Amino acid sequence: MNLVELTERLHRIRDRNDWRPFHSPKNLAMAASVEMAELVEIFQWLSEDQSRQLPADKLAHAGQEVGDIVLYLLLLCSELGLDMEQVVRSKLADSERRFS
Repeated sequence: MNLVELTERLHRIRDRNDWRPFHSPKNLAMAASVEMAELVEIFQWLSEDQSRQLPADKLAHAGQEVGDIVLYLLLLCSELGLDMEQVVRSKLADSERRFS
């Protein structure tokens, strides 16, 4: 997955639809949070085992929500001038130091 290419594609969609005025960091963070809540809703009331064995329709729905979350986070990084790959690598290295 090339994050630069994905971000460029997102920007083309954003620009074609004149959404840039709405893509402030605050709004993008809120949108990602809403999508996360939609992902959580899929698992609400499931047992641990059920959550690991979603039926095909729920699994597809979960994938859609994960995609929404990642896309909003890519846009957020772009708006803040953060390099998503570097942010993730840095956090992973921090976790390795702390928990290994």
